[in-house]
Amino acid sequence: MLHETPALTAISPLDGRYHDRLVDLRPLVSEFGLIRLRVQVEVQWLIWLATHAGLAECPPLSHHARELLLDLYRNFSESDAARVRHIESGINHDVKAVEYFIREHTEGNVELAHLREFIHFGCTSEDINNLAFGLMLQTARQQFLLPALDEIMDALKHLAHENADVTMLARTHGQPATPTTLGKEMANVISRLHRQITQLIVQPVMGKLNGASGNYNALAFACPEIDWQLLCKNFVSSLGLEWNPYTTQIEPHDALSEYLGILLRINVILTDFCRDMWGYISIGYFRQKKHGNEVGSSIMPHKINPIDFENAEGNLGVANALLDHMILKLPISRFQRDLSDSTVMRNIGVAFGHFLLACQSIVRGIARAEPETEVIHADLGKHWEILAEPIQTLMRRYGLNAPYEQLKNQTRGKRLDHAAIQKLINNLPLPEAAKEKLLALSPETYAGYAADLAKRI
Repeated sequence: MLHETPALTAISPLDGRYHDRLVDLRPLVSEFGLIRLRVQVEVQWLIWLATHAGLAECPPLSHHARELLLDLYRNFSESDAARVRHIESGINHDVKAVEYFIREHTEGNVELAHLREFIHFGCTSEDINNLAFGLMLQTARQQFLLPALDEIMDALKHLAHENADVTMLARTHGQPATPTTLGKEMANVISRLHRQITQLIVQPVMGKLNGASGNYNALAFACPEIDWQLLCKNFVSSLGLEWNPYTTQIEPHDALSEYLGILLRINVILTDFCRDMWGYISIGYFRQKKHGNEVGSSIMPHKINPIDFENAEGNLGVANALLDHMILKLPISRFQRDLSDSTVMRNIGVAFGHFLLACQSIVRGIARAEPETEVIHADLGKHWEILAEPIQTLMRRYGLNAPYEQLKNQTRGKRLDHAAIQKLINNLPLPEAAKEKLLALSPETYAGYAADLAKRI
């Protein structure tokens, strides 16, 4: 029998090893968070009915009754969640347990006790569930996903602007190639992320409240005098969600799949960045700051590993494995409803948790990495052969015969120094002004608009 702390015996590393790094996320995306959001939707639906439906049997609430209801989710506690789970254990239904929980807490108020049959009025469980998850997604985006990405963007912008003029050797196919600048390479990542973040910001989170098969059957039959389509649309909109008028028993999750797809693409871009940073560290373009008594290897005392970028890559991979399954699975439901989405939806928070761990690691990794400008400059100086590109391009301008083929014969697969390139240039039948322009060129100065692009990001 284990007698360790819960964090040490947790099955998921999110609740174990990384528990302290996800403290703020947990109340939103955990089972506790889902139950609390279900209570919120049920309460707000009852208040909406009392305020907007025009039902004589469900009159407007007094201020006291309204506040009592609102406090059910505003002051929702772990013991409240435990009570809901206890009710569920007896009836084997998670949403109905929430309804019974609210009934319990309103029995002592005469006004609310009279209205208890309007709790969950006309709703199927998925009316509550889809709106609860919708609120979860909205809140997660605003309070966690976008702020985490903002931190990365700020760190990248600093790198881009500070190193806009640091010319470095590009490596296409891993081989020495036309120079860029360190800042421009960071700007590329910023530009890619910015496009996806913009899509994440505007991506709608959709919701529905229309009954067991999406046709308002019970509501329309019980109260035909009320325009339930308009009333339900306005209720969903009041939660900050976008109304979906055409559904089966469940909101079809197409918009959710789109939302998760954007996050998946963000993770792919961040993975690409992590691998590049790992590579730049490995070839000495970045050094990593030492941290106190930290150990990089159990046997090699000299090592400082790029562990932040490695951990980020691993967590991004786990997140995307989950996101990929959700994207492909959630829009599929047999006929008007099956429950195969239920357990999958509960893992949305797990994907978000791994994403946030990765973001934290990336920010730490960037803060720890310092450009080794001397190494970068020295690497440029070893590869004058990369100037074959501007030489043959200028030869084309002045009509020389087969310039690409000439330069290919003299440079392909070779490493040329400054003297060899100058000799090559001097032997070309170019106008003197063109020769002088080429002779003045170096790998360091052959960076096009890279610096300007980096400064403008």
